[in-house]
Parts: sequence; structure tokens; C-alpha cells
Amino acid sequence: MIVVHSHEYFMKKALEEAEIAREENEVPVGAVVVCDGRIIARGHNQTERLKDVTAHAEIIAITAASDYLGSKYLKDCTLYVTLEPCVMCAGALAWSQIGTVVYGAEDDKKGCMRFGKDLLHPKTKILYGIMSEECSGILTRFFESKRK
Repeated sequence: MIVVHSHEYFMKKALEEAEIAREENEVPVGAVVVCDGRIIARGHNQTERLKDVTAHAEIIAITAASDYLGSKYLKDCTLYVTLEPCVMCAGALAWSQIGTVVYGAEDDKKGCMRFGKDLLHPKTKILYGIMSEECSGILTRFFESKRK
């Protein structure tokens, strides 16, 4: 039996990863990689824990998905991420040749889309705005708590 889940279902799973990041005092961004309707990898920001500026949710999820599949290419996969990928993550996604990127909240300051879709692989599809209020809300609350 094949179960088909919605974009919202998988974005909720990415939000669960963002919540783990928040609990660890990391910027709350989460990601999941889906292949054949199943989550094959998860990631959340771990830059503070690992003391590694490249330890973004997307990078961690890409690495886990590649390991799971035994391939550096993720052509048949979809990445769900709570925040628009930065330029670094867009580059990694391009090299992975990910099939689709779905993101929730836009990032007007550091998001890759302000530089155009050309940062991603030419065949990568992009969907955005899925659960954007929930995705931006967790970030807003996190940074508000830091300012107090």
C-alpha cells in the first residue's frame, strides 16, 4: 500500500526538526529529504553544537540522504526546509542535483532566491510558501527571545 502525504505533512516534519534546533539553542531551521514518499533523512541547524558554520539543516540532510541512498545525486528526492536556503546551501543542493526544493519562510536577507534560480540545478523544481506562517513564526519567536 502506497501512502501519499501532502507538502504540509512533510513541512510539519521539517518543523519538528526546527523545534529540536530551537531546544538546542540553535537557529530553528529544520529539513527533511523525501524519496518515494518516505523521509530518508532529517537535519536541523547544528552550527553552535558542532562549531561549524556549514552545519546548516540542509547540508546535514543532504549528507544523510546521500549516505542512505549510497549516491551523491538526489535527483529523485525532495528537500523540505523551513527557511529559504542560503547561497551556500543552494550550491550544495545544486551539486546534489536535488529534484525539488520546498521551503516555508522566505529569507529576504540571506535567501538564495534573491540571486535567482540559477544557483540551483537547472532541473530542480522549487515550491515555496508552504506553512510560511508557522515556519517564520518559530524564527521570529527565537530571535525575539534572544533580544530580551
